[in-house]
Formats: sequence, C-alpha cells, structure tokens
Amino acid sequence: MRRRRRPIEDLRTAIDCLPVHTRVAMLEGVRRWPIIVGAYTDRRGGVCPMLAAHRCGGRTNFLAFARAWDRYTHAKRPRRATEHEVATLIAHLEGSLLGDPSADFERAIADHQSTARERREREAARVGWSWLWHDERSRADDREHEPA
Repeated sequence: MRRRRRPIEDLRTAIDCLPVHTRVAMLEGVRRWPIIVGAYTDRRGGVCPMLAAHRCGGRTNFLAFARAWDRYTHAKRPRRATEHEVATLIAHLEGSLLGDPSADFERAIADHQSTARERREREAARVGWSWLWHDERSRADDREHEPA
C-alpha cells in the first residue's frame, strides 16, 4: 500500500520544480501583495502566489504548485493566507534558492530588475511619458559635458 506524502512535502517539491527566476519573482510578489488560497484573485486585492510571481516577472504556469499550495493550506474556499502559511512559503522559497548551487541569486535579481525596468520604459513610451525620462537623461548628459 502506498503512503500518501504530507502536503508540505508536495509544496516543497513543487517549489523546487519552479525555475529560479520564478522563485525569485514569487518571493518578491509574496512580500508585496496580500496572498490568498483557494483562488487566483479575490475582490479585495489578494492574489495567489503564482499570480504574485507573474506580476513580478516570473512568467511561468505551473499547475502542480497551485494544487500543492491549496492542499497545504487546506483551501476549501477562497480566503486570505494566514501569516504562518505565508511565512512557510517564504521560508521554502528562500531555502530552495539558497540550497540550489546552480542558482545565482544576485544575477537573477539583476535580470529581474532589468526586465522590470525595460517593461516600465516600454509602458511609458506606449502612453507617451517616455519624453519625461528621455528629457531628464538628456539634461543630465548635457550637464556632464558642460565646460567648467
């Protein structure tokens, strides 16, 4: 007879299967937004950990994580995650990043920040605000090259 694994073991396995950039983004998102269980979003601004990661640049769809998260939290209906549940998720995300010798944590953060910066610049250009950033940069360049 097969023994059923504990929900925390399934959650840890699902976290370890996520790409490094998604784990970094999820860690940032979990700290930034209110986290819920049992749904993708709620009407009060709460988001599931995968959506939080997606909003921070971790564009990964991984259904096994969502199922493991809901199983770990015993989600029967959408609700806010408890502090303990969020703290456990953060601890496992940090542990998976620190324990992974192939994970270059600083490089992943720099890549994520670069991607986010480029996205903001594209959005600013699309809505017509890019002239603000371009104008500020050109003024700074002009000041650097002024004769003393």
